[in-house]
Amino acid sequence: MGLKRRTWNNIIIIASILMVSVLTLLDQRMNSLPEDAAPLFDDSTPLTGLQLDGVALERTNGIFACDSQVSNCDDWGNAWLSLKVSALSQPPGQPTGPRELTILIGQLPAQTWLLFDDGLLQSPQGHWYLIPPSLRQALEPHLSVQPQ
Repeated sequence: MGLKRRTWNNIIIIASILMVSVLTLLDQRMNSLPEDAAPLFDDSTPLTGLQLDGVALERTNGIFACDSQVSNCDDWGNAWLSLKVSALSQPPGQPTGPRELTILIGQLPAQTWLLFDDGLLQSPQGHWYLIPPSLRQALEPHLSVQPQ
């Protein structure tokens, strides 16, 4: 039994609508923040500086200053300033790629956190936090190549 051209057109239209709907739903799920996400920094815990992989960021009077090799200083600083994380009730299995992250909050002494490749943060007290996938990329500094 052969299908008419009109039937094939309807099948193609319905399949296209379904595909766009599924892709839209996936995009919304991947880029939205979890409901339990809370800001890491706020007025009571203001970010005043951090250092990641030897690259420093300082915030003075709301203005960001970075090492000269960072090309996205303001974006990088704002990404950390607006970071929202979800607390984990249990430690994750085997996180990969720990990197040392030094955070300065207000006038308090520097704290050394661990930042993992899979979007996990471990506080100095051993608490674990998950960074949503949509926020992870902006937390990395863009380093410009300096001619020698």
